[in-house]
Amino acid sequence: MGGLKDELLKAIWHAFTALDLDRSGKVSKSQLKVLSHNLCTVLKVPHDPVALEEHFRDDDEGPVSNQGYMPYLNKFILEKVQDNFDKIEFNRMCWTLCVKKNLTKSPLLITEDDAFKVWVIFNFLSEDKYPLIIVPEEIEYLLKKLTEAMGGGWQQEQFEHYKINFDDNKDGLSAWELIELIGNGQFSKGMDRQTVSMAINEVFNELILDVLKQGYMMKKGHKRKNWTERWFVLKPNIISYYVSEDLKDKKGDIMLDENCCVESLPDKDGKKCLFLIKCFDKTFEISASDKKKKQEWIQAIHSTIHLLKLGSPPPHKEARQRRKELRRKLLAEQEELERQMKELQAANENKQQELESVRKKLEEAASRAADEEKKRLQTQVELQTRFSTELEREKLIRQQMEEQVAQKSSELEQYLQRVRELEDMYLKLQEALEDERQARQDEETVRKLQARLLEEESSKRAELEKWHLAQQQAIQTTEAEKQELEQQRVLKEQALQEAMAQLEQLELERKQALEQYEGVKRKLEMATNTTKSWKDKVAHHEGLIRLIEPGSKNPHLITNWGPAAFTQAELEEREKSWKEKKTTD
Repeated sequence: MGGLKDELLKAIWHAFTALDLDRSGKVSKSQLKVLSHNLCTVLKVPHDPVALEEHFRDDDEGPVSNQGYMPYLNKFILEKVQDNFDKIEFNRMCWTLCVKKNLTKSPLLITEDDAFKVWVIFNFLSEDKYPLIIVPEEIEYLLKKLTEAMGGGWQQEQFEHYKINFDDNKDGLSAWELIELIGNGQFSKGMDRQTVSMAINEVFNELILDVLKQGYMMKKGHKRKNWTERWFVLKPNIISYYVSEDLKDKKGDIMLDENCCVESLPDKDGKKCLFLIKCFDKTFEISASDKKKKQEWIQAIHSTIHLLKLGSPPPHKEARQRRKELRRKLLAEQEELERQMKELQAANENKQQELESVRKKLEEAASRAADEEKKRLQTQVELQTRFSTELEREKLIRQQMEEQVAQKSSELEQYLQRVRELEDMYLKLQEALEDERQARQDEETVRKLQARLLEEESSKRAELEKWHLAQQQAIQTTEAEKQELEQQRVLKEQALQEAMAQLEQLELERKQALEQYEGVKRKLEMATNTTKSWKDKVAHHEGLIRLIEPGSKNPHLITNWGPAAFTQAELEEREKSWKEKKTTD
């Protein structure tokens, strides 16, 4: 019932749009009342004017839209329709309402009746959406059927060329454009009007009237047993036979159901190409014109009975349904593909945005790395500058130490000269031990100086190690840029090696200074041993002469021997010795 309602709605839609003279999408109520009355008449539905008046009873006298008319149409007309009306009469009524407004005024190769049949075929093949159109696939199917009915050959290339020139903004043709396409003879060149009309009528009979097969055959009578020529028309559940093909004088029907069967009969009584149709209460003997016709009719009737057993629709309706389902499936797949493409495009855009973000982050990281590298290079330059300054300072200190050592050597020579002059006067020098201890204190001072040099050297080495470690960490953190910074790292390694070489040179110089210090120390020991004999004598002559020795960094103790003559421990020892002597005395 749903399929019948959809077919009726298509023809009614044409009538409604034809009544919409100003194309506003609305029709006056008076026109809709007339349309409803005519529909009830042709569809054999009881007309209820009270319900019509009640439905449209309001204060608004304006026109009604299609959406406003549909509730009444469904409730009071379409839901009451039974399959007992004349479909041709119904389509004629709707056609009459819309033909004058829409049919082209240019001359066509087909009659108005043929145009009506094309219009009905359009409603059958059109898509189930409004405004109604017929898609190129159905146009090709219809044109093929017409070409076959005309006995011509299908020109696929011509239709492909037509499809190429098809308007891209349209999904298909309207009913009137289809009528114009068939009527202008573009796909029926070389065919006369009668041939085109017969082809349209044949396709109309098959698709609209469900005529599966028709033709003249001989039928044997049930009462007089004579053979008479009849025009047979096979439909999905009935075989009707007429006096002639104009279908005006119907002689009877053969009702088909799933219990019927068709059988081939041998030739008899001078009749050939016989076959038998067995029904529930009757059998019919029929003679075809030749064996080919006989086989075609047997096959057609057998297929019809088989479809009745399966409960399937006629082949052309089933094929139309399959084509629609295929188009819906392709459309769904296309929509799904478009959806996936949109998702992929959105994902791609997101990826592009992510890549752009990553690129910006990489650029920022590269900028930061460049800034860090610049700062690192600046730090390296500063370190090199500081290192150079430290080296210069160390050289200056070493030069000062050399000058001090030279000065001490000169003073020592002067001292030895004075000692040689006073050697006769001073035989014993009891304070040799204190002088020796003072020399040891000086040695401790030099050792402290050496320790300080070692500490500075360790600090330098720690700084270099820290700088090297920072360089290694920078190399690890910038592994992605390793190849670009490899050359700079090599240069820094070279600078580090040069710094290490300079450090080794400084270490060598320190060792040389230590060796010089050891030489001075040996000289001091020799001087101590030489002057041991007269130090005691010098002790009795307080203040007469005094060794020139470097002072201690500790607070100086001033005695009658002079500043820094004794250490604190020695002074305490002497004080203790004096107290013991005093106690003894």
